[in-house]
Amino acid sequence: MSSSASSYLGRPTYFLMALVLLLTVLCVTFPAYLRNPADAIGCFTGAVPPPAAADEEEARRPPELSILVGVHTMAKKHSRRHLIRMAYALQQTPALRGAARVDVRFALCARPMTPEQRAFVALESQAYGDVLLFNCTESAEGGKTYDYFAGLPGMMLGGGGDGDVEVRPYDYVMKVDDDTYLRLDALVETLRRAPREDMYYGVGLPFMNRKSPPFMLGMGYVLSWDLVQWIATSDMVRSEAKGVEDVTTGNWLNMGNKAKNRVNIFPRMYDYKSAQAKDFLEDTIGVHQLKEDIRWAHTLEHFNATQLDPSSKLQEPTAF
Repeated sequence: MSSSASSYLGRPTYFLMALVLLLTVLCVTFPAYLRNPADAIGCFTGAVPPPAAADEEEARRPPELSILVGVHTMAKKHSRRHLIRMAYALQQTPALRGAARVDVRFALCARPMTPEQRAFVALESQAYGDVLLFNCTESAEGGKTYDYFAGLPGMMLGGGGDGDVEVRPYDYVMKVDDDTYLRLDALVETLRRAPREDMYYGVGLPFMNRKSPPFMLGMGYVLSWDLVQWIATSDMVRSEAKGVEDVTTGNWLNMGNKAKNRVNIFPRMYDYKSAQAKDFLEDTIGVHQLKEDIRWAHTLEHFNATQLDPSSKLQEPTAF
């Protein structure tokens, strides 16, 4: 070895300065290198270092709460279901998944269905796994909401549902119309602060009754799982299954002396008024009466769900 080379290597200060400069250029700081040399290796090789033990523990930790969102729709509404799937799938961000498990499912009655509707629903069910088919007849006041709530425990618990009340596949179950758009993060944020037992949540009527509204409007409301199990086993509820569904649900709970915890979220869920920004609230949880696609387009655009990435293939190609 030459004397100049040995002289250079014999000066650790120069060597460390060179290493710090190199690691900085390569995106790893020297303190990070000292904490985990594998980070530096990743910069050279492109490999991603394994997560720290704390990150692994965080990833394994189950979400704080779980919500089943049952979108009540009809077999013929294939295109509407696909729109809703996309609208909610885009909201399943890492932050949302870390805070809650939110499963969006479509609640349909098995009757009536034309042969083509039956085929298309079967395809959707196999492709997406998000169709809940109930043994009921589609009717505005024929008891579909009862069949939905009463059928869930048996469906979710493998044919049980009458047994151990401690077994709960979800903390909360929501019934929501297919013309309502929910902002899932806002929904989760309010439910995290809500009671987990004997809880009834929605836009209460009268609006100003904050503590004990008699019923929640049918655009979208939530029951805690214990109330769902009670509906499934109550003879009184079964005998009162039919009627205007949102009023009927409130009547069950009132007659059964249930839902002592009532959460009135008025005005954060409301009917669509117009495409103007002033007609959407900043802290919106849900927008109702989106019966036409153009209303969905206005609402999704307002909440920044339709912005195209610059790399989208829908952008005009650059001329060469």
